[in-house]
Amino acid sequence: MKNISPLIILLALFVSVNDAVSQVTLPHLVSDGMVLQRDSDVRIWGWASENEEIMIEFDGGMHQTTAGESGEWEIQLGELKAGGPYSMTIEGRNRLTIDDIYVGDVWVASGQSNMELPMERVRPLYEDVIEQAGDERLRYFSVPYNFNFKTPQEDVESGEWVAATQENVLSFSAVAYFFAMDLLKSENVPIGIIRSAMGGSPAEAWMSEEALKEFPRHYEEAQGFKNDELIEDIRREDQQRISAWYHRSVVNDSGYSGGGGSWKDPDLDTSDWNTMTIPGYWNETDLGSVNGVVWFRKVIELPAVADGQPAKMDLGRVVDADSVFVNGQFVGNTTYQYPPRRYEIPEGVLQEGENTVVVRVINERGNGGFFPDKPYRIYTDDWSRELTGDWKFRLGVEMEPLAGQTFIRWNPLGLFNGMIHPLLNYSIRGVIWYQGESNTGNPQEYADLFPALIEDWRNHWDQGEFPFLYVQLANFMEPADEPVESNWAELRQAQLEALSLPNTGMAVTIDIGEWNDIHPLNKKDVGDRLARWARGMVYGENIVQSGPLLERVTQSGRRLRLSFSHTGSGLVADGGDLKEFTIAGEDGKFVTAKARIEGDEVIVWSEQINNPKHVRYAWEDNPADANLYNREGLPASPFEIGL
Repeated sequence: MKNISPLIILLALFVSVNDAVSQVTLPHLVSDGMVLQRDSDVRIWGWASENEEIMIEFDGGMHQTTAGESGEWEIQLGELKAGGPYSMTIEGRNRLTIDDIYVGDVWVASGQSNMELPMERVRPLYEDVIEQAGDERLRYFSVPYNFNFKTPQEDVESGEWVAATQENVLSFSAVAYFFAMDLLKSENVPIGIIRSAMGGSPAEAWMSEEALKEFPRHYEEAQGFKNDELIEDIRREDQQRISAWYHRSVVNDSGYSGGGGSWKDPDLDTSDWNTMTIPGYWNETDLGSVNGVVWFRKVIELPAVADGQPAKMDLGRVVDADSVFVNGQFVGNTTYQYPPRRYEIPEGVLQEGENTVVVRVINERGNGGFFPDKPYRIYTDDWSRELTGDWKFRLGVEMEPLAGQTFIRWNPLGLFNGMIHPLLNYSIRGVIWYQGESNTGNPQEYADLFPALIEDWRNHWDQGEFPFLYVQLANFMEPADEPVESNWAELRQAQLEALSLPNTGMAVTIDIGEWNDIHPLNKKDVGDRLARWARGMVYGENIVQSGPLLERVTQSGRRLRLSFSHTGSGLVADGGDLKEFTIAGEDGKFVTAKARIEGDEVIVWSEQINNPKHVRYAWEDNPADANLYNREGLPASPFEIGL
């Protein structure tokens, strides 16, 4: 080495660094297993050194371009026909090969948690579907969580295309999976799903800076979060506050620190503990509305066949977090209230005769306890024991209510920059969208926000008015006995009105929600109803796309006559007389109305209203009795209309 000139060493270092800089690189979306959009001007893009010559070979064609001054480059492949798998070679100063490429239809699946909800979460309803899963033509790309209030991102942070194998589908969005499988069956072309969704996100988080200028409050909020120090201060304060609260909940918990042994001990004397019926909430007991830690214990008898054998436990849903012990052994925990509790009890824990189940519940705020109308049991294929009924319980430690976390990522602009902008070069067939729950606090604003979001995405994707198919909010919370005002109903109305935009479709789901769960498990009907819109509106299939949608109302004396589109082979009242109709006079005071079907119309009236001017249908959080359908089994959308 001592004989080598320093100049030669420097030259070698320069060449090495220059080669590293000049390497052709690709976005994560352009990778093995991808699906390219058929019959579209497909773009392949990436980065290289300034003025570097780039060549792509794909399906027998050669394409060439030169990188710009910033190193960015883009090549259009022209319109492609469905098929695959193919390989692609991209060559600059280095050579890249992308394998296992299909050409078909690409759909972006976005929104909040009901779009995120994976097949694993809904598995109890669809074990047979998962057992039969496996189609190489369905590919799925999950965009990682990311937000940015300063700069639209050019690439996602990570991700890969995966095929719909039995193992992989457990992580797929359930709505997107059922939607895609329906299209695979009906259209027989490869389907690509790009899932870019985040639980709890409001619509304004998914909008660009330009679009937010029409909504000054959200625009100003987005500007404030361009301050990195503000974000870091919020994160630090949240972490310190929440960590301190949970630390105190442990060290001050009598279940751990009190005399007489740990409260998870099967031999603990609970003769002086109180009794509570589960499911239920402890604010309804003598304990009252306290927050903190409460311990629950129940002794159950098991048969000889259970001795030493593994089993499963369903523990419904718990507010807010729980840790579960069986015969003193920890079997699982969940840290927030929404997921269903499904735990595995390992071999050697259960025994014939008495078994002790202990649940330590942490409640941060509101009413703590166990959601009703959920499964509570221990079971195998051979036996089952209910866990509902009387449990012993005792307060471990009372705590002040814990203020919720500041979800910075939900603020306006951040998710558009971090999770949508990186996708804009990728050619797509359309979008499916399930969101709105997080905007029910201001449904009037959503009536403007949602159409603005649709137009914003279409403008930025620069692919014309591509199909935008979305899910109307499902039924949720307690049904009402009398006519009520409802933010959920108002937001459904805003979603209904968005159908005035071209190439939009709405899946009505007021019949497949759950009153006690904002994340209903029936996602197959949701995906299938979205697919109906795609099959009819996008692919031209002769199919009934939707349940009845109100078109117009006319007055005939004391009665209102309602006309509908999407009546299919006829209107029907499912289960008897029509319900959930209300009408009002000019004063806007609604009363319960009578209704009947006449052909493709519905006649509505009330003896209390002489001059009806307003009519509503299914106007409440949970219109449980709504029963207007078409004969194809699709429910009518809720609505409000006045003369």
